[in-house]
Amino acid sequence: MISGAFMVPHPPLIIPEVGRGKEQKIQNTINAYHEAGLKIGHLRPETIILLSPHQIMYADYFHISPGRWAEGDFGQFGVGKVKMEVSYDTEFVDKLCEMAKAADFPAGTLGERDRRLDHGTLVPLYFVNKYWKGYRLVRVGLSGLALTDHYELGRMIRETANVLDKNVVIIASGDLSHRLKEDGPYGYQEEGPEYDRRIMEVMGRGDFGELLEFSEDFCEKAGECGHRSFTIMAGALDRTKVTVNRLSYEGTFGVGYGICTYVTCGQDLQRNFKDQYEEKEKKRILELRQREDEYVQLARQAIEEYVRTGQKIQVTEGSPRQMCDYRAGVFVSIKKEGRLRGCIGTIQAVRQSIAEEIIENAISAASRDPRFSPVKTEELDWLTVSVDVLGDTEKIDSPDKLDVRRYGVVVTKGYKRGLLLPNLEGVDTVEEQIAIAKQKAGIGEHDKVELERFEVVRHH
Repeated sequence: MISGAFMVPHPPLIIPEVGRGKEQKIQNTINAYHEAGLKIGHLRPETIILLSPHQIMYADYFHISPGRWAEGDFGQFGVGKVKMEVSYDTEFVDKLCEMAKAADFPAGTLGERDRRLDHGTLVPLYFVNKYWKGYRLVRVGLSGLALTDHYELGRMIRETANVLDKNVVIIASGDLSHRLKEDGPYGYQEEGPEYDRRIMEVMGRGDFGELLEFSEDFCEKAGECGHRSFTIMAGALDRTKVTVNRLSYEGTFGVGYGICTYVTCGQDLQRNFKDQYEEKEKKRILELRQREDEYVQLARQAIEEYVRTGQKIQVTEGSPRQMCDYRAGVFVSIKKEGRLRGCIGTIQAVRQSIAEEIIENAISAASRDPRFSPVKTEELDWLTVSVDVLGDTEKIDSPDKLDVRRYGVVVTKGYKRGLLLPNLEGVDTVEEQIAIAKQKAGIGEHDKVELERFEVVRHH
């Protein structure tokens, strides 16, 4: 069973040999860390599950460290003499991987690139080891998958602990926002303090359902580090009653450090946060689908038919004349839980009609976007779809003639050409718009490019 869980930061300077006196500026965090370590010592776990943002991370896979042991040190922070060695709980790892495989869930021990312990692991264990060393470790990385997938991995961890009948503690390692101060490591963003305020309220109440409602755009602007770690931990405490203790919060160096502890005390079937979230999401998507116009309905139909049967639908005689008699470039975008799940398009028309363009690009967005694995049948009910019909491109001689809300942009250098649609969440300036379009085309950040602009009609 899981006896406790701990939300902790991992600033290397909190280690005295690294901080060399600077750590005293976050003394409240140090005191809270010792209190958390003492609590873990009282729980005497056989296994500690350490969730770290600095473990190996893949876009569509959760990496679980393989092998029997690992070691690490703070050499990258100038203190190689502070070392640590851990033994892995191979039984737990094997059972967790077995469960993931049985559920066709993307988690396992494949793809290890660096066996050494990362600082997101070393810092928490530095404090734990002062109070308890009788544990074996399971080290788990994060992924680029949806927050609900992180929560689901937590539920698998809980189930593994129950099956093996082991006393398990979860440590969710992660700093909060890195954008709290102008003189901080990543500058200031207004979303930074707002994220820290929200996350400490949520974690301080233990109301984990709200973790799933943080948008990707908001988290990215806030420069957060540990949100996915906290969400896996939340899944491990699914349907579990906990005693919550918010110990500390500090943002002294422009990075947020929060510590909360959760000691389990029986079942609470009302704390099924993922189920509740998915019920709300189902209603939201159903309402969206009822408002979809013919363009989006055609794209969705093409996606669903191809994913289910591998067949391409045909344009029917009853399709609107506007789609059948005109040609244009089209982009089809697919999202799942607010995160991009696929997007493919054409700058100019390459097929006989807008309808054919929609069908082909919808299928490609669902199955051939190289950034994502193909959409699976069980995902179809969770997808939102949009269709952008592009107007003609127009060459411009200056970024001043762009408007990030009104115009999309095409950047060209030699044979390299990149496009970015207008009015995208998280893209607030023309400079950002051009930079992202360059990045997509593989064009250097400082390279001069030819610019074109275009307008779109967006269908939801």
